[in-house]
Formats: sequence, structure tokens, C-alpha cells
Amino acid sequence: MKAIFLLNNKANVDYVYSKESQERLKKLVGIDMNDIYCQEDLENNPEKFKDVEYIFSTWSMPGGSEPKDDFGRFMPNAKALFYAAGSVRYFAESYFKRNVRVFSAYAANAIPVAEYTVGQILLANKGFYQSSILAKAGKYDEAHKLSLAHAGNYDAKIGIIGAGMIGRKVIELLKPYRLNILVYDIFMSEEKAKELGVTKVDLETLFSECDVVSNHLANVPATVGILTEQLFAKMKPNSTFINTGRGQQTDEDGMLRVFKDRQDICALLDVTIDEPPKENSVLYTLPNVFLTPHIAGSQSNEVQRMSELIVDELERYLNGEECLYELTPEKLKNMA
Repeated sequence: MKAIFLLNNKANVDYVYSKESQERLKKLVGIDMNDIYCQEDLENNPEKFKDVEYIFSTWSMPGGSEPKDDFGRFMPNAKALFYAAGSVRYFAESYFKRNVRVFSAYAANAIPVAEYTVGQILLANKGFYQSSILAKAGKYDEAHKLSLAHAGNYDAKIGIIGAGMIGRKVIELLKPYRLNILVYDIFMSEEKAKELGVTKVDLETLFSECDVVSNHLANVPATVGILTEQLFAKMKPNSTFINTGRGQQTDEDGMLRVFKDRQDICALLDVTIDEPPKENSVLYTLPNVFLTPHIAGSQSNEVQRMSELIVDELERYLNGEECLYELTPEKLKNMA
């Protein structure tokens, strides 16, 4: 057996890997829908997997919490792991140690997040979120007045926190609009900022000057709690904070104190520290905080883009061409 699908929720193969992708994989490495295995299969019949060279997966890849189990031990001849989803942080280390090359569809998963963010930015600059509530309550004059207090989408300032794969895609998608983009990213050089057509600033400047602030930081220990109560307090009047990164990057209690005191500003949160938030959380009651259930990333038809990227990467790998989406331990340090 040369190649397998490895994931605990076996239904995810059909969800993520399109029929076209499945057919291409069958031609390239002989894998089919009979080759789907989970953690239990590995543990119950370890000898069965000793000849596996290529591993394909997506969400629910066996990995576990700390200490991470070394499932790679069941596949001593594995050469490469192709993951049709985003973050590989919870399982990649054990494969790196066994010299298994790891490839991820993180770039494909960045596209819907960026598209979602841009949609929110454009609506936020029109005061859509708060004014729609007022209009629905029949307060049309008040709703219109509130909308006029927002910057609109001409010469507004947009703050991007983190210019990784998603942040750069947001910047790219905003190019057709006349917007001024400020970026906080400690790894971005002034030369790169100039190339992207953005202005590099510190977090204090970004929060105090921007009409919309959007978080795209990598979920690493150094970013936990980096978005403090003091920064949220600096937000300009009638501005909006968008979070499609991770809730852990905010001082959530401090953030909510600011939003409770300042009804002029707005938060659009696709992520929170607890998902879903605890039953008694004020996240449910603050009228200027809008929640969505972590939907910015790939879902529905969008997920098939990830499998297509992975199969393209496999073809490059098999043909000895330069691969585009390989991850290394060093690269992973600054990724989600």
C-alpha cells in the first residue's frame, strides 16, 4: 500500500477532496476511497502501514494534545504528508523528526478568510452593522445619521495586523479601492511595505488612526494577549475591529470593557477565546459586538480549493519540480 488517507473523521475525505481530486490522486499514487484510515486503524494493525510512502489528510488528522503522539512510527517508510487544510502545528513536529516532508493547503485556506474580511471592511466603513439594527427597529433617521458618521470607502484608513498569507491577500483584494492601508508586522521590512503600497506603523498608531482594524496575526505564544485594553481604548470614533485571527490574541475582558463603555465603536468577531463563548458572556449582550461562528475559513464549496492545491503540489513533488507549499520547522514558527 503506497498511499493512504489518514484522518479520524473519514467523511471529511469526500467533503474536502473533490471527485476530480480523487481521480487525479488515483492516477498519480494509486489511492482510492478504500484507503481511508484513522488513528484506531493504525493502532490495531500497525504492520499494515509499513510500506506507506504518501499520506493525505485534512481536518481531524490524528495528532492529539500534549504530549503529541508520534503516529509517524506506524509508517516508517513515509516520504511526504499532504494536508488539505491550514494549520499543521498540532501534528507536524513528529513527522519532521522522521524526515517526512510536510505540505499544507494554507494558501488556499487564506483566500476565503481574506474575501470574508474585505467584505466586512467595506460594510463596516458604511456603518452597516449598527445602522442595520436601528433600521430594523424603525429608527431610520438615527440609522442614517449613524452611517454618515462612518468614513465610507474613499480615503479611509484600514489597519492590517499581521501581513502573512492572509494579511497580504487582504491588501491585494483592497487594491481596487482608494484606501490608505497601515500595517503592523514586525517581520515586514520598509522595502516590502513600499512594494505592497502600505505604510508600516506600530500598534498604537494603527489603532488610533484607522477606521477599520483587522487582525491576521499568527497564533503563536508571542501573540497571546498582544491586543490589549489600552489599544482598544485608542480606537478612533466610529471605527471597527475585525478578528478572523484567534481570540487568544486579544485581552478579551479588557476589550469588552472598552466596547461596553464606547458604543460608537464596533467589533466583528469570527473568533473568541472560548468557542462558543461561555453562556453568561457579555459577548452575547453588547449591541456593538457582532459574533459569527468561526466561518471565515474554507467551508462548503470553498474546501475543494484546498484539495486541488494539494494535488497540484503532489504533481510538482513527483515530477521533481520546485514545490510551493512545503512547510519546515523554521517556517512553522511564524505561522498559525
